Amino acid sequence: MNFSEILLLMFGAILVENFIFSQFFGCCPFLGVSDKPANAIGMGMAVTFVIALSGAVTWAVYYFLLLPFELEYLRTIAFILVIAALVQFIEMFLRKFIPALYSSLGIYLPLITTNCAVLASAINIIERNYSFVEGVSYGLAAGLGFTLAIVVFAGVRARLEIAHPPRAFRGFPITLIAAGLLAMAFSAFSGVSLG
Repeated sequence: MNFSEILLLMFGAILVENFIFSQFFGCCPFLGVSDKPANAIGMGMAVTFVIALSGAVTWAVYYFLLLPFELEYLRTIAFILVIAALVQFIEMFLRKFIPALYSSLGIYLPLITTNCAVLASAINIIERNYSFVEGVSYGLAAGLGFTLAIVVFAGVRARLEIAHPPRAFRGFPITLIAAGLLAMAFSAFSGVSLG
């Protein structure tokens, strides 16, 4: 696969197949941490790191451990264990070096382990038969797409803080409406042909 095909793969993962707005994976941290742009950027970078690194590690686990020993049926369990270990690493790193971000992410940081976007990325890499480079590129781009979605939505929510919607729409209802409108806007990319 040449460089332009890698770029098309990454473009598709960021915009066309965006985990939040196109596939609706990872909505829990998307709605929970997008209240402030700084928190959204921190969560997006943590998820991007986990998705990219787990893509690489799960690819190696699948092709060098599970496939040769005919243990493909353990794929999901093995992938979840890899993801959990990576999230623990990030949690320890943030607690030690960036304690403000660690405390602001709160419960959502350990929830990256159960974020279906991370697992979906690892499974997509295997099911689509991506090479190692393609898999890491896809994982990085999927994480960047998640980051793009959560940061854009944090900006929208910051604007909603100063808006005056009708009483029935204040709080979570207007948040869901804004998320739906953003998903509709991102659906425009679904018609883009990458082939």
